[in-house]
Amino acid sequence: MDLFTSRDFKVFDLPGFHERMEALRSVIRPKLTSIGEALAPQVSAAVDRPLFVHVAKHARRTVNPPNDTWAALGCDARGYKKDVHFRVAVSRHCVRLLFTAGAEYYDKIGWVRAWNGQVAGIAKNLKELSWFKNEHEEEPTSGIQSLAEARKLGGELTRRRDGQFVVGRRIGAREFTRMGPKEFEAVAIETFRTLGQLFNLHEPRKVLRT
Repeated sequence: MDLFTSRDFKVFDLPGFHERMEALRSVIRPKLTSIGEALAPQVSAAVDRPLFVHVAKHARRTVNPPNDTWAALGCDARGYKKDVHFRVAVSRHCVRLLFTAGAEYYDKIGWVRAWNGQVAGIAKNLKELSWFKNEHEEEPTSGIQSLAEARKLGGELTRRRDGQFVVGRRIGAREFTRMGPKEFEAVAIETFRTLGQLFNLHEPRKVLRT
């Protein structure tokens, strides 16, 4: 597993679109691939489903360079945005380990129904984690210290068309650069194992075979 250095985080300071995109492709993306591929087998075992690694390419961007990028772990080999997924996201000041039900998730209503039915049992395990207003925020919006706080979060996914549900752990850049691969791996697996309760509220789409 190839981890980020303090110099790698500074890629997000590069002002030019082409300059930053090239650095993301050559410096950050290979390390995200290494991290994702190292974590995927253990996270797959934790949720009892095969997971596929997808590293963001930001192909739609033509003007503004991204302020964060990520490796996503999801059930679908073809893509991740329309399903719930895990993320290892990196930006200027931190690495975030996230569960994400994003704006394009196809079964928001079904997931929220399952969340509302099981939140009392799940919330007590989320107290060491945080809620992020959206998948690109570096700083969490709040902790999840009570059942009442947890209950409110499900509504964030369906309140707006672009609603999201994002929960996870933030590791500051300085703290991250002091970690070795084994230490980071242990933190990541522990985090994703906890977040697996959220992941397993999701019912993957059935693929019709002819």
